[in-house]
Amino acid sequence: MLRIAVSLIALLSLLTLAAAQTPPTTTAPSAQPAVPPKPAAKKAAPKAKPSAKPTAAVESGPCRLGVISVIGEHYSVQKFGVTIFEAEENEVPIDWGLDDLVFARVRAATNNDSSVRRIAYPKGAFEPFYHAKAIFIPDPKESLPVIVKSFTANANCNRYLVATTFKTKLPNSNMTLNGIGTYNQGLGKVLRHSHLFANVAIPLIDGRSYEQIKRPLTDIGANLAANMRLFEDPITKLDNSLFPDPPETASTNAALRERTRALVLERLDRSLPGYLKEE
Repeated sequence: MLRIAVSLIALLSLLTLAAAQTPPTTTAPSAQPAVPPKPAAKKAAPKAKPSAKPTAAVESGPCRLGVISVIGEHYSVQKFGVTIFEAEENEVPIDWGLDDLVFARVRAATNNDSSVRRIAYPKGAFEPFYHAKAIFIPDPKESLPVIVKSFTANANCNRYLVATTFKTKLPNSNMTLNGIGTYNQGLGKVLRHSHLFANVAIPLIDGRSYEQIKRPLTDIGANLAANMRLFEDPITKLDNSLFPDPPETASTNAALRERTRALVLERLDRSLPGYLKEE
């Protein structure tokens, strides 16, 4: 009996030792579904570069009227005293878009006709016209038709309208008003008065013969009415405070600029219809 008990105890001891040495079983984690690899990011297609803006199309087709404007480089500032010896005159460089204004008004007067072209000219081309050296016998090289012909060989326009300035006498005096500008006249501060002036001519030149086309009666009615006014023209009257003193300040005087542009506009609109009536 004792032997059986000892055998049972020994057997139980062996079983316990074997159980202790057996590694515990662990439940394998459930297999995760394989994550498919992310597709390689597609490179964004490079944006097409915007095509360069096309350069201005070369004007083609017939040119009925070439417009040349030479009025916008200088502004005349003049002062007159009691005698001619007290006169002062200065030419001030300006950039007020007066030549652009001429072309814009011609285009408007011709209903934006595409056959009306603006013609560029070489720098200094009109110097002989404005500062002629010939005194007694006119030099053909200083004439407007010859100057225009010198740079319009490839323009092939039927006619050319050339806006220029000129000199004229101040009414009831021997004083000369030069081109486009302003003048101050009188004695002292109280009796002095200031005015604007715009002497603008728009002659026509034939594009084949380069002869000047006469328009003797174009704006004679409007000019007579202007000269016979009983009262002072409000568009030319200028407050003394706006008169540029010193003259160099004219180029930065915004009020003077706008008043002058308005006067040039009035002169153009008065004259252009007669010159363009056959265009």
